[in-house]
Amino acid sequence: MFNVTGLLKRLVIGRAMRSEELGETLLPKRLALPIFASDPLSSVAYATQEILLVLTLGGLAYLYFTPWIAFSVVCLMTVVVLSYQQVVRAYPSGGGSYEVASTNLGPSAGLVVAASLMVDYVMTVAVSVASGVDNIISALPNLAEHRVFLALGFVALLTAMNLRGVRESGRAFATPTYLFIGGVLIMVGTGLFRYLMGDAPVAESAAYGIAPEPADANLAGFALLMLVLRAFSSGCTALTGVEAISNGVPAFRKPKAANAAKTMAAMGIIAITMFVGVTTLAVVAKVHIVEDPCRLTGLADCEGYTQRTVIAQLAAAVFGGSDSFGFYFIQAATALILILAANTAYNGFPLLTSILAQHRYLPRQLHNRGDRLAYSNGIIALAVVAGLLLWGYKANVTDLIHLYILGVFTSFTLSQLGMVRHWNRELRDERDVAVRRRHMVTRSINGLGACVTGLVLVIVLATKFTQGAWLAVLAALVLWVMMRGIRHHYDQTAAELAVTDPRAEMAPPPRVIAIVLVSTIHKPTLRALAYARAMRADRLEALTVSVDRESSTALRRQWDEYEIETPLKVIDSPYREITRPVVEYVRGIRRDSPRDIVSVFIPEYVVGHWWENLLHNQSALWLKSRLLFTPGVMVTSVPWQLTSSTRADHPAARAPGAYRRGEPVRDEPVRERAAPKG
Repeated sequence: MFNVTGLLKRLVIGRAMRSEELGETLLPKRLALPIFASDPLSSVAYATQEILLVLTLGGLAYLYFTPWIAFSVVCLMTVVVLSYQQVVRAYPSGGGSYEVASTNLGPSAGLVVAASLMVDYVMTVAVSVASGVDNIISALPNLAEHRVFLALGFVALLTAMNLRGVRESGRAFATPTYLFIGGVLIMVGTGLFRYLMGDAPVAESAAYGIAPEPADANLAGFALLMLVLRAFSSGCTALTGVEAISNGVPAFRKPKAANAAKTMAAMGIIAITMFVGVTTLAVVAKVHIVEDPCRLTGLADCEGYTQRTVIAQLAAAVFGGSDSFGFYFIQAATALILILAANTAYNGFPLLTSILAQHRYLPRQLHNRGDRLAYSNGIIALAVVAGLLLWGYKANVTDLIHLYILGVFTSFTLSQLGMVRHWNRELRDERDVAVRRRHMVTRSINGLGACVTGLVLVIVLATKFTQGAWLAVLAALVLWVMMRGIRHHYDQTAAELAVTDPRAEMAPPPRVIAIVLVSTIHKPTLRALAYARAMRADRLEALTVSVDRESSTALRRQWDEYEIETPLKVIDSPYREITRPVVEYVRGIRRDSPRDIVSVFIPEYVVGHWWENLLHNQSALWLKSRLLFTPGVMVTSVPWQLTSSTRADHPAARAPGAYRRGEPVRDEPVRERAAPKG
């Protein structure tokens, strides 16, 4: 079993790496871009679509707002990218928004940011994978019924790749990312060139009208404003993942902050160019897309119609139909980049949880690096939660998108407010005029970012709360409370374990009372007795629990026959319990002698196969678990390795640290009729 598991682990993850090899995993900018920026780069595949889906609720009447909404999203992205460049330079340690908020606004604000980002990272995986599966189904409609299975399979694949390490995942994901960027730019360039030449591409849905929803027809005033704001908030999905580079600065090669800032600038330029191009092309090609295909007028069979995504319709219109090479290239590249966009979360989430674990807000296991020097526990936790979301929501992008981006704008707003306070503090101490001028400019950028993202946060919350965003808010609140509780536990534990008087703590106890638990006389029992005698305790006794008068009488007779000098104490248990009488007896000794130490020796044997554990009760485990909660009691296991566990070819014999639970043997016959005294 161990050999097979170990072989599979090595095939999936690769060879284990030494801690000294951590420097070899640092990233150049060409690999950092696809690793940390695949999410905002890929969002052009669905950000435009989300804007159109909202506007078409009112039919075709409000599609003229599309360019203005896209322009607003571009302005917002520009401000956010410029703002986060200041974060990268000021806080290069990799904490990103969490560190900025914690340092400048206090720990509670930092935890709000952390909880929001953790929720959003999970949603990034779920939405990106679901959207990628949608694009696969656009090219291969027969796969629609396998949507959930495909999504979970891609999550498993992403998890395996990231467990292999940051650098290897970057190499694997770099080519699809650059192919997607190149493919989209070629598609946009070709489509716009055709438009300028008088041969504008026409989407397959352009011929269909759209019947408005009854509640959204002929909107005016405040109702129309809310529809436009809702479309804007949906389009803001283009900003998801922008902060990931600020969290991943430690993964860059030196100079880390400068390389991270350059990568963020490149990401912003590429993402804005592609988003503007796709949105412009969608308007030119007259793409019509709705949540329910039956709202498309002029469609013969709406029930059997599979609606293609915006990017798929544009590719078909530009490259000459859905059977062209260009169409399949764009669909393949889009599906790959959308699925790989989840990699942004696979890098951001483990880094963030590692920092939180280091600060004692999450379990410390999340700070441990795995065989390939990646934060394996964080990667697995992210995969499990995202997989459950995909399964629960049936990998439906429309349903998942409502839980999305709320956390991003919470972290955006608080981090920019924190940066304003950071620059205010720097300006108080700075006397150089040129430096003060630079600080004032960056403070203005961060202040503008705080105002804009704060406004967007209000819009997103108002337009998406009742559609599912409340669940994201609740999840972030639960995480915030949980992290506060974990920190309280760690602080309380540290306070209890702190040494105030070393001499008093190291003073030996007045006496050590050793108790050897006995169920029958066999080799494990005699080994435990011999070991306890070697400890030279002040008082040594054997203890057995009598659940059967005849068995206990036979045990005492055999004890005397072997002339064992250690006194045997028999406790009657009329209700056939073993654990409770032993625990009560030990606690009674502690009550009578509170300054003494009681050392309990438990003989147990080690089996070689997991199924052998099922053949025996686990009395040793129960005893240890109860005794460990008794102050002043030390529990010592005295193992006896059975032949099956010590064979040279047995995996447990070769696996360091491998251990099979044992127990005091009660059901084996006595095979030795002679034994040494004592």
